[in-house]
Amino acid sequence: MRKILLSFIFILLYTGISAQQFSSDELFARARNEAFEKKNYPAAVELAKQALNQSPDYTDISIFLGRLYTWDKNVAAAREVFQGLEQKEVRDEDFYLAYASLEYWNDDYAKALEILEKGLQYNAKSEALWMLKAKIHNSADEYEASQGAINQLLELNAENAEARAMLVQLQSLTAKNSVGISYGFTHFDTQFDQDWHTAGVSYKRATKLGSVILKGNYAYKFGESGTQVELEAYPRISPTFYLYLGAGFSGDVGIFPKYRTGASLNANLPKSFEAEIGYRQLYFSENILLYTAAIGKYYKNWWFNLRTYITPDSSNISHSYTATARYYTKGAQDYFSVQAGTGISPDDNRNNLLNDDTYKLKTFKLGADYNFSVKKTNLFSVGATWFNQEYRPETRGNQLDVSLGYTKLF
Repeated sequence: MRKILLSFIFILLYTGISAQQFSSDELFARARNEAFEKKNYPAAVELAKQALNQSPDYTDISIFLGRLYTWDKNVAAAREVFQGLEQKEVRDEDFYLAYASLEYWNDDYAKALEILEKGLQYNAKSEALWMLKAKIHNSADEYEASQGAINQLLELNAENAEARAMLVQLQSLTAKNSVGISYGFTHFDTQFDQDWHTAGVSYKRATKLGSVILKGNYAYKFGESGTQVELEAYPRISPTFYLYLGAGFSGDVGIFPKYRTGASLNANLPKSFEAEIGYRQLYFSENILLYTAAIGKYYKNWWFNLRTYITPDSSNISHSYTATARYYTKGAQDYFSVQAGTGISPDDNRNNLLNDDTYKLKTFKLGADYNFSVKKTNLFSVGATWFNQEYRPETRGNQLDVSLGYTKLF
């Protein structure tokens, strides 16, 4: 009530004299200040109207007035302003962006896309219009159309971090099916006499609720072989949040954990940030529980990520940290990546087994990999990671992992 009264007093003080005292540009600046600094939309509306009384054809002020009505949830008044500009055949990028945003925020996706299509006819190089188009298609569960808009944007500016982040998110939703195979080779200079070999096959199905992945793993370690079955899912909660859920079983304990489970909450945050928090559980002969958290950031063609695993027990708390930098060369699956860190990840079957003796000892790692696509549906990966590991107290050894992978999208 107080805010309304103050706005009414403000209007009385300025009506009839502001137009004489200030130019339309000055009134426009004052309106922006009221809106952005004070969040006083009624006062900003009156100032914008006064400015338009002086300069009726001042398009930027009209667009701003429409935005003010939008922010103040006066949808009818906002539409009236934008429809008036449409009748004047205004073709400014900002007009189409403001008008389409109004309809998008009020869930009229068809109308918003109609406005954007017209706007892109006159502003084909507008990154903002292409991004809004991608967001609208994404909200309507039209993932392939959303990906097409993002690809158009990245052709205009390959360093658009927001578009790059969205493209990576869409990748798992546009390829309905994929099958993959992988192979890993591990060599030790002192810790073990025999090399390790791992292989895996996977099938991934994208649904409206999120992706589901079935995996089968084989490993030859310690002169013995074993198999493991895993099931993972990435259900979407909203455009901002999604989950990771995973479980695995093996009858060959020692080669693999008997059971493994995991869950994480992931968030796609503003400014091209992303975050994750969750847990991983492994059961060999005893239960091992690890908590994980990660923060990521897209910047131009780059993606940076820092992840930690924390394992508390009765005597101490173990830590594992990994920093990753990824440089995208083309699409979501074309990049170079480097990583460095301490400790061992429980999500990687190629690494040394986690158990009560080894996973708390000091380990340093440095790795790189290259992922590339051929005709968009054939994905290849090759990588190598070097470990310097304290496998017994005060006794260190080197470990080299090499990995190869192929995935077919269809």
